[in-house]
Order: sequence, then structure tokens, then C-alpha cells
Amino acid sequence: QVQLVESGGGLVQPGGSLRLSCVTSGSIFSRGYMGWFRQAPGKERELVARIANGGYTDYADSVKGRATIYRDNSKNTVYLQMNSLKPEDTSVYYCNADGYYSDGYYYPGKFWGQGTQVTVSS
Repeated sequence: QVQLVESGGGLVQPGGSLRLSCVTSGSIFSRGYMGWFRQAPGKERELVARIANGGYTDYADSVKGRATIYRDNSKNTVYLQMNSLKPEDTSVYYCNADGYYSDGYYYPGKFWGQGTQVTVSS
């Protein structure tokens, strides 16, 4: 059974930083894209960042310059470093595995973590 286990969420003041972690099994970690999504109350889930097995990365415009996604293949772990956090970054953050492109569109994989709450507030 594939499991994705996230950690690192919490309460942080505006301007602060957090690093989210997602550990998964090796079989799923090495295929497709790993990604971070987030969902705020009353809003749709949105892609924050994704990273290919070869290291290619892509970010949502809302986090460009403030977020870094990277992976440690030896630990089957993907990270999301978030800096200069804003109140609008408050969301539940989800790790996703096995994302892919089809006909020019990116689709999340079927494997999701349980989510970790990030709250940015003073």
C-alpha cells in the first residue's frame, strides 16, 4: 500500500518560513512527478509546486521566488521550503505522487498524503 506522510506544518508569523516534508515508498517516489498542492477553506485545491524525477521544477505564480521544491532520492522524500509567508498562504498542504502530463496539461497522481495545516498569522 502506497503511503505519503507529510510533516512540517504549523503556525508561523507573516514573513516567516516553513519546510514541509513528504516521505513515501520508493516505488512511487521514482516515477512521475512529486507535487505539493494546497486547499484553503471554500477554495479549490491548487498546485503549488512540482518536481520531476530528473529534477525539473515548476511553481505557481503565487509562490514563485518564495518557494523551493526539492527531493532527496536517498530518503524518498520531497520537501517544500516556503519563505516570506503571507496570510494568504494559509491552507492545508497536500503531497501528491505520480503526477503526469497529458496533451499539454498537468494531472496530479492518484496518491495523496493526509495533509498538513499551515497557518500564517500574527
